[in-house]
Amino acid sequence: MNSELAEIKNMIYDKCSLQISDFKTETESKEYEACQFELNGLIVICRNAKTTPKKTGQFVTFWKRNAKGPIEPFHETDPIDFYVVNVQTTNQQGQFVFPKSVLIKKGIISTDKKEGKRAFRVYPSWDVTNNKQAEQAQKWQLNYFYEINNATDLKRVIELYKNK
Repeated sequence: MNSELAEIKNMIYDKCSLQISDFKTETESKEYEACQFELNGLIVICRNAKTTPKKTGQFVTFWKRNAKGPIEPFHETDPIDFYVVNVQTTNQQGQFVFPKSVLIKKGIISTDKKEGKRAFRVYPSWDVTNNKQAEQAQKWQLNYFYEINNATDLKRVIELYKNK
């Protein structure tokens, strides 16, 4: 388990009685600390987002490799309950807990009618968005976000993980 996820486990998951099991590091997307695990029986895909120099928000990948070799977006039939994105700056830390149903609705997970995305940007509460698209993305994303600090609302965290 990477250091950021281990810290979240100690600061948040343990206090919320959320137990990690069946932890697997993904061989691809290592630079995003890609992993999969179960959290109280829920299937979680997890990545650390990256800050990029020229754009607001943080960038994160969300793809799988198909049997023929190329990468493709996750599909609604894939066994996923949540896509969790850890975000961090020098002074701030947070986590997005995106339910599969929301990612399907937002066009990030593929359906038979629409191809999803292989990557996207996330906008934590501390980011000041600088265009309409980023502003709209941040608005819906913050419904699935919590900051990690001494005042984290643990009830909110539990609710986020109940909201499949």
